[in-house]
Amino acid sequence: MRVFIPLLLASPLALAKTVSVSSPDGQIQISLSDEGAPSYQVTFAGKPVINSSKLGFYFKDEVPLRDDLVITETQTQSADQSWQQPWGEQRLIRDNHNELTVTFSDESDASRNYMVRVRAFNDGLGFRYELEGKERPDYQITDELTEFALAGQNNEALWIPARGWNRYEYVYKRTDASEAAHVHTPFTLKMGNGVHISIHEAALVDYAGMTLNQRRPGIFKADLTPWSDGIAVKTENGFTTPWRTIQIADKATGLLNSHLILNLNEPNKLGDVSWVKPGKYVGIWWGMHINENTWGSGETHGATTENTIEYLDFAAKYGFDGVLVEGWNQGWDGDWFFNGDVFSFTKSYDDFDLAAIAKHGEKVGAKLIGHHETSGNVSNYRNQMEDAFKLYQKHGVSQIKTGYVADGGNIKRIDEQGIARYEWHDGQFMANEYLYNIELAAKYQLSINTHEPIKDTGLRRTYPNWITREGSRGQEFNAWGTPPNPPAHTPMLAYTRMLAGPMDFTPGIFDMGFNGLGADTNRPQTTLAKQLALYVVLYSPVQMAADLPRNYLAKPGAFQFIQDVPTDWELSQALAGEMGEYVVFARKERKRDHYSGNDWYLGAITDGEARKVDIKLDFLEPGKRFEAQIYADGEDAEWVNNPYSMTISKQVVTSKDQLTLKLAPSGGTAIRFKALD
Repeated sequence: MRVFIPLLLASPLALAKTVSVSSPDGQIQISLSDEGAPSYQVTFAGKPVINSSKLGFYFKDEVPLRDDLVITETQTQSADQSWQQPWGEQRLIRDNHNELTVTFSDESDASRNYMVRVRAFNDGLGFRYELEGKERPDYQITDELTEFALAGQNNEALWIPARGWNRYEYVYKRTDASEAAHVHTPFTLKMGNGVHISIHEAALVDYAGMTLNQRRPGIFKADLTPWSDGIAVKTENGFTTPWRTIQIADKATGLLNSHLILNLNEPNKLGDVSWVKPGKYVGIWWGMHINENTWGSGETHGATTENTIEYLDFAAKYGFDGVLVEGWNQGWDGDWFFNGDVFSFTKSYDDFDLAAIAKHGEKVGAKLIGHHETSGNVSNYRNQMEDAFKLYQKHGVSQIKTGYVADGGNIKRIDEQGIARYEWHDGQFMANEYLYNIELAAKYQLSINTHEPIKDTGLRRTYPNWITREGSRGQEFNAWGTPPNPPAHTPMLAYTRMLAGPMDFTPGIFDMGFNGLGADTNRPQTTLAKQLALYVVLYSPVQMAADLPRNYLAKPGAFQFIQDVPTDWELSQALAGEMGEYVVFARKERKRDHYSGNDWYLGAITDGEARKVDIKLDFLEPGKRFEAQIYADGEDAEWVNNPYSMTISKQVVTSKDQLTLKLAPSGGTAIRFKALD
């Protein structure tokens, strides 16, 4: 049930300097003030979180929205409702918040009036700017003045650099916040007073992505990613910004259990989305990364009809929904990183028969998953996009992995005068370009898995066919990255990238020694059990079994977990963890297809430190028995020279029991709790 309590106040509140709103549980309070200039501040359980921080904008050819503004009007309302995800890490999401809308006015110039809308939840808050275009409809924003002035000292941060050549694909650093000069969001901190926060944004539509630039010590300012001409945001008829979000919790797992980002997005705009299907896939992919195959044509071409049919047969036999095939279309020959001008999205190589492959997939019960690599030339892609979608729809393809491989700042678009312009992946132009791709795909009932994307801001709620995306350093860096992902990388992802939304990390590498074992080779720096646990910890509604089929058949015991684990969940709960060190997740399967909806799964991963973690099983339904199928690191397991040591055991448990998880260095535990009653 949704309850609105409108309260419109002008005088005498027009004279007030500060107004506040609290979360439903009263723990979080955000106050807005006009003293000197518009500002806000935040407390949690009486502790300061964000000190007084500026609000406002600079424009090209307009008076800044900064000074000489006073609070003239406030309005409050509350909501408490639940809504259902068509797929997700949790089926039902509760939206319980208190809202405050404040109008800042220039009593001598109404064109400068704007509103700040604040929503306070028990797990954090969001605020956004709303400016109507009645007086001056078009604005060119050159700078957003929003600040996040961290309270206190000794604030520990997890972060990656912003506006670098490799987009979001960096190893996370764990430092004092003072060392985080210019960072991407989510930006996660454990504050000196023990409060955990993560700063991000929600509902990024027709606006530039927000990075954070540390100015004076501890004061992080919004730094919008600009267009190629230097303007940050170009607007028509006024503008509404994305929500600036702060997730807040008293412990690290509280951040993981937050649904703030989803709750600040609009409901589904696509209508019936029963055609959007979660699932698992294999693919002609890893072989290229470890140099067994090539994307381009020739003797070792991976994307052939013969290879694809073999993969479709493997997928069908072992319960996978589809097969991703990269390198099927013309344009990969030569240095494909720079081939954005010549890619065709409708013409296959001669050794790839799309029609025959689609027919075979229909026969055996596994679908082809499409692939579109743009190499950063989005104009070439847009010119072919609709024809490419029609082709895939004709042949029964329902999911596409798109790619935008290009250095940061090197997305190529052709403007109205035929001039090449170069943009950032997270600027306003590309925010709109990615969304155009999603909306057009929905017309053809296609789901999109975006690689080299703009960061996730919860738009999967509004556009459920945006089924997952990359946006971080994925598994492929373990094949050729310099260096490969370190042991702490995936635990750090849980507290950073994963707070934004699903990630196609592509877990499940079983052969750790394709370049030899040891600490100094390109390879996954994990144990085998940790690779299994990633299927539970790193959420995505479409999960890849990324290794070669022969490596799964060589380890059938471990492979069984990948066959069993679902990708769509009824409930999810972070049970234990510390920021960037380790994490334990439990998830209950959603009733779908052959999943009964009764089983639970657990994943636990750690950084380079071995750990023992005691976990109560009180998340299981009381009065029921479960067979715990446990995939655990062996006693002598460690990632450097003995990653394969793993024990598979079974025991009957109930909600009254407790398990001790023994995690090896860069190890993990994966458990299926199979319902017996």
